Amino acid sequence: MTAKPVRNLPVHLILIVAVIIFAFPVYLALIGSTWDAARIGRGQMPLTPGPRLVENYTNALTSARGGRIIGYPVQVFLWNSAKMAVAIAVGKIIISILSAYAIAFFRFPLRTFFFGMIFLTLMLPIEVRIAPTYKVMSDLGLINTFAGLTVPLMASATGTLLFRQFFLTIPDEYVEAAKVDGAGPLRFFWSIALPLSRTNIAALFVILFIYGWNQYLWPLLITTSREMETIVIGIVKMMGTGEAQTDWNLIMASTVLALVPPVLVVILMQQWFVKGLVQTEK
Repeated sequence: MTAKPVRNLPVHLILIVAVIIFAFPVYLALIGSTWDAARIGRGQMPLTPGPRLVENYTNALTSARGGRIIGYPVQVFLWNSAKMAVAIAVGKIIISILSAYAIAFFRFPLRTFFFGMIFLTLMLPIEVRIAPTYKVMSDLGLINTFAGLTVPLMASATGTLLFRQFFLTIPDEYVEAAKVDGAGPLRFFWSIALPLSRTNIAALFVILFIYGWNQYLWPLLITTSREMETIVIGIVKMMGTGEAQTDWNLIMASTVLALVPPVLVVILMQQWFVKGLVQTEK
């Protein structure tokens, strides 16, 4: 009984070292957010918490004003990122599950062709189609708007593929039983297909929320005012390029605050996330 733990010891040691390497930069950001900018700038920051935790986080949230930064409240950026991430995740899931349901359960001309076209968009990320997408948003007057920030990122070939593969595993007996009971396509979708997909929806929501939260290039192009910027853009602009001292304490506090929402989503939905990845409920 003791041989197996001994054999697993090297694996556990490797995993522990990997976790430490991954977590150390986050720990440095957390510690740096509790000290003043001068101490960090001199390279004298210790590895223990400092006395300015409340002051730095309050400053970052409410004004983000330091020795060099004439900033903008980080709470505005966090709210913009949260709205954007939720809208992208929900929009992607709705579009993906409806398109996958149509492809899996309906028979119509060129069904395979249209699915192939959807699948081909996996080879065209936002960076490749960013110029025509920006032109469309500009022509529609959606520059620096919430719709312009979120709508172009909602289409998801990955979500369509995942939901289609799941719908194909639903037994034909379910479909026949629904027809016998007089349920139409919409009733079957709402009462059977959608409830069976709840763990897949939860898993995809976690992935897409983090995807939306981490967006940088598209928000950088589509937003023209500070009121519409996301937390990623806000942190980058805090750094600047001047020769004056950088307010690393506020930047690190903002970085830690930016980590909180996605971490909470993963923790709160961890059970559903794992179920959606490793098992199928029918």
